[in-house]
Amino acid sequence: QLVESGGGLVQAGDSLRLSCAASERTYSSHFMAWFRQGVGKEREFVAGIRWGTGKTYYTDSVKGRFAISRSTAKNTVDLQMDSLRPEDTAVYYCALNLHGMDTTAREYDFWGQGTQVTVSS
Repeated sequence: QLVESGGGLVQAGDSLRLSCAASERTYSSHFMAWFRQGVGKEREFVAGIRWGTGKTYYTDSVKGRFAISRSTAKNTVDLQMDSLRPEDTAVYYCALNLHGMDTTAREYDFWGQGTQVTVSS
């Protein structure tokens, strides 16, 4: 089970930090990611991290603004979002892929319930 927290309503240029807690043990072969889905849009990959090595991946539109990190002690994955833009508005989902890195939503095995992020201009 994955549980997200930290969404909210902010202004453009502000920051938010999302957190995802995994209730089950996470292994080095796993890949944790954040996706987002805006109204009328497909769910898209935002950022991901290899649980074992900590190597990170980002979609181009958030590079330099967002940072994903993990805590192996707490079994959590965070997404620090800085310099937020109105186009970042979406429901953000935490997801777990048991088999490794992938940017395709349908390849993921577990999903959180989602948390709303709204950025006003």
